[in-house]
Amino acid sequence: LMIRRPPRSTPSNSSAASDVYKRQTPVYSQVGENEKRYVRIGSLQSHFSAYGSERAWNNTYYEGLRWPADYPYTDNAVIKRAWIAVKDFTDVKGFHWNYWGTYISKGYVLNSLYPVELKQTAKFEPPTVFVDGNNITAPYAEDVDEINPNQIPDRIITNIVNTSIGLTMTRRVLVFSQQYHDNYFIKEFVFTNTGNIDYDEEIELSDSLKGVRIGWGTRYSVCREGASKSDNQQSWGKHSWVTRRGENYPAHSEDVKNFTEDTQIENLDWLRCAFSWLGQSESRSYDMIGAPDLKGYGRLTAPQFAGTCILHVDKSANDDGDDPYQPVALGWHAGDTYPSVGNVAHSDMIKMGILYDFLSGNPYPNETMGGSTRMDEENMTSITDRIDPYKVHGDGGGTNVWITYGPFDLAHGDSIKFVEAEGISGLSRVRCEEIGRRWEKAYNDPNDKGPFKLPDGTTTDDKNFYKNSWVYTGKDSILLTFSRAQRNYNSGYNIPQPPLPPPIFEVNSGGDKIMLSWNLSPSEGEEDFAGYRIYRAVGKPDTTYEMIAELPPGICNFDDMNALRGFSYYYYLVAFNDGSNNTTGITNPTGPLESGRFYTKTNQPAYLRRKAGKSLNDIRIVPNPYNIKAETIQYVGEKDKIMFLNIPAYCNIKIFSERGDLIETIKHTDGSGDEKWNSISSSRQVVVSGIYIAYFEVTKDYYDSVSNELLYRKGENAMRKFIVIR
Repeated sequence: LMIRRPPRSTPSNSSAASDVYKRQTPVYSQVGENEKRYVRIGSLQSHFSAYGSERAWNNTYYEGLRWPADYPYTDNAVIKRAWIAVKDFTDVKGFHWNYWGTYISKGYVLNSLYPVELKQTAKFEPPTVFVDGNNITAPYAEDVDEINPNQIPDRIITNIVNTSIGLTMTRRVLVFSQQYHDNYFIKEFVFTNTGNIDYDEEIELSDSLKGVRIGWGTRYSVCREGASKSDNQQSWGKHSWVTRRGENYPAHSEDVKNFTEDTQIENLDWLRCAFSWLGQSESRSYDMIGAPDLKGYGRLTAPQFAGTCILHVDKSANDDGDDPYQPVALGWHAGDTYPSVGNVAHSDMIKMGILYDFLSGNPYPNETMGGSTRMDEENMTSITDRIDPYKVHGDGGGTNVWITYGPFDLAHGDSIKFVEAEGISGLSRVRCEEIGRRWEKAYNDPNDKGPFKLPDGTTTDDKNFYKNSWVYTGKDSILLTFSRAQRNYNSGYNIPQPPLPPPIFEVNSGGDKIMLSWNLSPSEGEEDFAGYRIYRAVGKPDTTYEMIAELPPGICNFDDMNALRGFSYYYYLVAFNDGSNNTTGITNPTGPLESGRFYTKTNQPAYLRRKAGKSLNDIRIVPNPYNIKAETIQYVGEKDKIMFLNIPAYCNIKIFSERGDLIETIKHTDGSGDEKWNSISSSRQVVVSGIYIAYFEVTKDYYDSVSNELLYRKGENAMRKFIVIR
């Protein structure tokens, strides 16, 4: 069964060349080069582009590979530069190329690249979530093109691109929401000598392709927030380290097939992988590892370790066994130093030869710009060394994870397949706050020598060694992530599955409670189904959630009676099982499994609303005075928030400075007795310290719902003074 959604319109290509091409050539299957598909179901979320590779720049910031996606500004992507090259190739016009190569990027669409498919299929219809009647999932309704209940991954993105040498790339991105597998993407690449050199179905070439080489350099910012809190040049990855593992993979390729969750972390060095993290900037006088927020409370804002693990590479077109000696290059390369291929014209053949050499594993333009080595271990003697990574090669663009494959000979109709996992991991937000606060306390007090507790339970008097020791546990975390991806692949993607989430989840604010209701999970009838769990956050959605209820099967509503007036609340609902389908420990830890939290996570607040005040005399302003120094004990997580309580059901609130300047006007129309103000003026400025006057004017007559007594008339008004201290 495959349920197809209404087709999308094909985006038009704005270039004149595209218009000419469309007029001259029948288009059987064509995808606009600007088209993308977004994945938003796990702790790692990103987009994928129609032309077969990703550039993160969205004309404002580098967007993509968000982890942990629970929080804003956690984008880790910068760019993936990818290439294909062959040798001894004769094109459809009879021209012979000693070397031919192309850059897989947007600029080469309609020149050497022809995207013919980009779609996302889901295992089940995405849940719909409402907050106070608003469908907060509506903006993501077009993420999914088709529903396929027979697929194993939660989502599969399929991307097919023809090239002008007749080599067709089919990329499948497999995405899982199971809690132990939601921070990586598995990418299956199949390159087939189809002979199709454009968009139409005609096969133009039938010769073999010789010496096919494929490769990429991927740069990570690790991460956007960390860049803003440290050296903003890190926004494009300028200060990123890269390391690798798997030097002894050929001797342990069979052992890797037998990994379990209990495999010793030292053995994970056998995995073929390379990953990146934030290093030191020469422009910063403090130890920048982890990017502690010196303007806040010291929280570590860049705990991420991001990279790629190679799960499988075919030995040849005729042997689909894993080749332990692939990839040819696995390591690091200077960020913006790479061979150009020009416009894929005859005059570019010399450049293509240089590209072919680069894809053969030879750093460009010389060995100082890259290598299949552990870049960090070659250049650092300890984890507190103050070396700026970009100084190793001198490329201000930073450092890429460098991977190349080949050479492969492909007869017409032959294919070669390799499989990668791209993942991100590191310290949890709770740990980032704990370690960062302790480090900053010592940073501000030179006499503070600890002791500081290290991950292994010992102590040190060195604050930087303490901080960095915790940050560098991320190396173990990313290796464990890659191990789970490898085991997922080894199992044929048969990881234990959680129950399906409820298809509809509703949250409604109330006068004395916040009401949650949902439709029963489609997995209710399964033997291992155990019920539902409700998690709640206070103040903002990007914070820690706590479980507030665990309910048995068959229950489809819950009233949150412990909410406090004036606070905003965010929720997510999961279905969970009893863990009886997850007992082996082969692919992940044993025990109960929950449906993915991002399916039902709310991003708009619900409030415990009070009834409208019965008299203008009841109006209160809280807190009064507002003191910024007390923000951690007022409305936690909601900076600058002031509440107007027991107000008329319908009124306008005008806020004036002490001298009578109108600062802001708030129209209160929801019939409750609560209204909030974030201390922002109508000109979008945070108000300064001073005395302010709030003027309340009733906008309609209001009657008591029981006695029908007129409580206040339209036009009646009241004033209150309040103080802001900053």
